[in-house]
Amino acid sequence: MQIQVNTDKTITHHAGLDDHVQTVVSNALHRFGEQITRVEVHLSDNLGQKSADGETRCLMEARLTGLQPIAVSDHAATLHQAISGATDKLKRAIDSAVGKLHDNKRHAEGVAAVSAAVANADE
Repeated sequence: MQIQVNTDKTITHHAGLDDHVQTVVSNALHRFGEQITRVEVHLSDNLGQKSADGETRCLMEARLTGLQPIAVSDHAATLHQAISGATDKLKRAIDSAVGKLHDNKRHAEGVAAVSAAVANADE
């Protein structure tokens, strides 16, 4: 899984930040293994634009094999909180999408098996 970190001009992009994001995202999403090809992380700080949720924003977009990209975002008071919050949201969203895909495949296999059984019974 490739993890790409992008920052706006208000956040200093340094190796420590990259390492933190890599560790948090990798630990949270490791169970999805090869299904995730890339995660893009966009960090921004809306200085002067205080909101109820916080001024720091983390947007994450995951690219999964066989699925549309999944994007989530989180606002928080600190950068680390925003990264953690977005990672949790992304993990839940991927879990849901992969679960639905798995359920759809099982359903299709079940319908095919029933159709084959009916066809064999008619013979």
